[in-house]
Amino acid sequence: MTTSSAATPSAASGPLSGLLVADFSRILAGPYATMLLADLGAEVVKVESPAGDDTRTWMPPVHDEVSTYYLGVNRNKRSVALDLKDDADLAAARELARRADIMVENFKPGGLRRFALDYEAVSASNPGIVYASISGFGSGGGASLPGYDLIVQAMSGLMSLTGDADGSPYRAGISVFDVMAGLHASIGILAALHHRAATGQGQHVEVNLLSTALSGMVNHSSAYVAAGVVPLRMGNAHPSLFPYEPLPAADGDLIVAAGNDGQFRKLCEVLGLPELVDDLRFARTRDRTANREALRPLLVERLGRRSKMEWFHELTAAGVPCGPINTVDEGVAFAESLGLDPVVRPGEGDRAVPSVRNPITFSLTEPSYRLPPPALDEHGAEIRAWLTEPERPGRQDT
Repeated sequence: MTTSSAATPSAASGPLSGLLVADFSRILAGPYATMLLADLGAEVVKVESPAGDDTRTWMPPVHDEVSTYYLGVNRNKRSVALDLKDDADLAAARELARRADIMVENFKPGGLRRFALDYEAVSASNPGIVYASISGFGSGGGASLPGYDLIVQAMSGLMSLTGDADGSPYRAGISVFDVMAGLHASIGILAALHHRAATGQGQHVEVNLLSTALSGMVNHSSAYVAAGVVPLRMGNAHPSLFPYEPLPAADGDLIVAAGNDGQFRKLCEVLGLPELVDDLRFARTRDRTANREALRPLLVERLGRRSKMEWFHELTAAGVPCGPINTVDEGVAFAESLGLDPVVRPGEGDRAVPSVRNPITFSLTEPSYRLPPPALDEHGAEIRAWLTEPERPGRQDT
């Protein structure tokens, strides 16, 4: 199925150019997924209520009086405000869904059914639609539960893993499962598009935060389901590796991640502790893990003789993975020093908004940064007018 979209201020390019996304999502997981699709060339129409996406009000911090939270996940989109309780607006929403290649929503499961914007209703008039739903706990027994990332971090077990061993549980510093669910939704959408290209069939893609969490806890969830071991908080330590944590240098902590025997040997050589390599307590990974309390003070004593950056440069040169604990600004600066160009500026002139670059690179079809995050209903008149016009020749419903 090919879909022609409304005229855009600048032509989209990229591997997903020519695809139209009806974005009925808000907050983080859905908007992050649709921004990634937009970066890769898809035309994304962000449908908002007249009150706007909640994250427009989540401030501080702000950039030109706009929430940086909202700005972080909404570039390359155009906004139309539609009140689904209004007949004309609901008709426009249904027409957008009928024309779209992809629809993304994160209402409570079943929440769009009363507007005939659920998968069954939309696919009846648009059988090739790839319809992605993101929820907190799935569309079965957990359908009525509110899907907030913090709640999922708690209920999945992640918070039981985060924090000092004798301290309180902590949430991750970001809404980690919202972001991961957005990534999973994008993967699911791309897989469904591939299936549609081969068969002509659209389908319903469902992602929920709890399943995302259990998958994303990888070795910890595997420890339980495969071995019956319930992992608990260890601060910054790793249950299966040592050294693989912050260790104090003269002026602050340095992450040292000697994850195998060869890296441990190189670490000992740089620190001037070659005898540790032949110590049977530290000979193998499992030995170092079991005897971490004996090994740690030996490493700390040597690391404390020099600064963390001195050790960083020397250890890195020797092939030992390590790094200082940066603040966010230092992390951006480090990426810049590596030539990764982490900051892009979608938009032109005063409308340009600094944003973090899409992390994917392509040899032929690079991501593009065409539009700054839209103001509420910024493109409403244009989109409404387009939805009342006949579609351009060339669309083939399947």
